[in-house]
Amino acid sequence: MIAILLAAGYATRLYPLTKDKPKSLLPLGSRLIIDYIMDSVDKIPDVSKVVLITNDRFADQFSSWAESCDREGKAPIKVINDGTTDDSNKRGAIGDIIYTIEQEDIDEDICILAGDNIFTYSIENMYNFFREKNAPTLIAIKVPELHQRQKLAIAVLDDSGRVLDMEEKPVEPKSEWGIYATYFYGREILPLFKEYIAEGNSPDAPGNFPSWLYKKMPVYAFIGDGTCIDIGTVENYEKTCEEYKDR
Repeated sequence: MIAILLAAGYATRLYPLTKDKPKSLLPLGSRLIIDYIMDSVDKIPDVSKVVLITNDRFADQFSSWAESCDREGKAPIKVINDGTTDDSNKRGAIGDIIYTIEQEDIDEDICILAGDNIFTYSIENMYNFFREKNAPTLIAIKVPELHQRQKLAIAVLDDSGRVLDMEEKPVEPKSEWGIYATYFYGREILPLFKEYIAEGNSPDAPGNFPSWLYKKMPVYAFIGDGTCIDIGTVENYEKTCEEYKDR
């Protein structure tokens, strides 16, 4: 299995903090945001390599970070540059996934994670669920606040966790199950990313792909046993820093 970390965004809502530094490399407590994500990645069985895809502006910073990591006994980290320079020419999350698959010639199962989301749910339990279902697997967390659900992909699930309906950023959400940016896909799914784009679908938010995929085959969601924090604004970042200051 290959773990793909999506870190090619420009986080303009966090300016000026992220004007010259990627969100993933901002400090959080005594560590960096990306370090907490790597703690979870390292708990996934079978991961042979971690590929972090970023943009031309931040590639050198991520490469320096990767070189500073102690990876003895752990899957190596490879940083790749998607060649974009700002929001005007970005590839989008799904475009970056396709670029990574092509550049690394990936032909095995993948785990895709946002490179800037802090989460506490067990990725090992999610991985076991993925193996049990032998199908594309998403993470679902109950989100009671309407205004928060309107910012996420929202899924309707049956009792087994199968996705019955899914929509990215709905005005009128059909459930409280928010889908966050952690995904497991089997190798047989990889060609479908190109099919998705060929049909003229959006290359942006990664939740758009499973919103399309569930109509073609069974897609399941693991009910997360924890929370997820998407650090999207300066105020949200400052609040999260306060929570993590003693960690």
